[in-house]
Amino acid sequence: MQRQNNLYFYRMQLLRILLYPISLLFGLLTFFRNKLYDWEVLSSKFFDVPVIAIGNLSTGGTGKTPHVEYLIRLLKDQYRIAILSRGYKRKTKGFILAAQHHSFMEIGDEPTQFYSKFDDIHVAVDENRVHGIEKLLELQDPPEVILLDDAFQHRKVKPGYSILLTDFYNLYARDHMLPTGNLREFKSGSQRADVIIVTKSPKVLSPFTRQRVTKELKPNKGQHLFFSYIRHGKLTAIPGVDFKPEGRSRYSAALLVAGIANPYPLEMYLKDKINHVETLIFPDHHHFTGKAVEDIIERFDRILIKNKIMVTTEKDMMRLKHPDLLIKLKTLPLCYVPMEIRINKDDREEFDKSILKYVKETRGNNPLHQTKD
Repeated sequence: MQRQNNLYFYRMQLLRILLYPISLLFGLLTFFRNKLYDWEVLSSKFFDVPVIAIGNLSTGGTGKTPHVEYLIRLLKDQYRIAILSRGYKRKTKGFILAAQHHSFMEIGDEPTQFYSKFDDIHVAVDENRVHGIEKLLELQDPPEVILLDDAFQHRKVKPGYSILLTDFYNLYARDHMLPTGNLREFKSGSQRADVIIVTKSPKVLSPFTRQRVTKELKPNKGQHLFFSYIRHGKLTAIPGVDFKPEGRSRYSAALLVAGIANPYPLEMYLKDKINHVETLIFPDHHHFTGKAVEDIIERFDRILIKNKIMVTTEKDMMRLKHPDLLIKLKTLPLCYVPMEIRINKDDREEFDKSILKYVKETRGNNPLHQTKD
């Protein structure tokens, strides 16, 4: 087994070297595109309404969704909030304002999750973010703050505030351009961010660790660097599934079903309380089919341990609760684990203040809003 692992490692290293010229070419193309926006050869549209963009330099797995939810909770009691996403892997095109009858296939799994959790905000999708914002502002109750999900590379909109996320265990400073690595653009793109958040970091950070990461990322003088960590919730029942879970320690084995970019944190969370945990990984944003569900059930049946459960992520739950799949899953011991993020206690007050200050000042500088605050 060790020999096979070593062979796989060397093959991957060789593949990285062979693909490097392609990565360099891709990086130069994205760099030139960004320069055209910086030089105003290509235009970016600025909106008077506060617009906060959340994104990353890599292809995924940094925790955008829970960070968007953190901003929603921070702002929604004071302002009308709208989230605008492209609706990755949806089967539709154009602008859609989420409603009760929309499924994940029409608006995407992440917008479906936002809509199901927050009934007092607007959730919309549009691959053309400029058009999407314009449509939101035409509503009878237009948003007072717009959150752009996964929009760091979307230069056609000029956000008023930009948040860049990077995984503590896979900092963009250590990564490479696609296809050699996972970066969508050169690391220098991080300079556009107002705030950099190091996600999935330990709950307790030593000064040495904070200093080491800061040295690696090299934030600009005007950039703020914050740290966040994951807080997993309790095992939770899935609507339409009969199973009602109890505490994690009540189970001897679990099959984790994950179609997200990085299931490792949830896997470790389950292993902390359940002796035997197996993980069945699907591609990120995977559209589950009846055949995939049958494969999941077969894998679950092969775990020859009593008192076992199936666990999935909150995002995957949005796709698995489709009526066609619930027929097969209804009687199975399937549940999900909700997830939230927390800003590190040493950073939380400053981060919250920076967001609230930006929103208040932007709205205060807009004559249309001055009489409302």
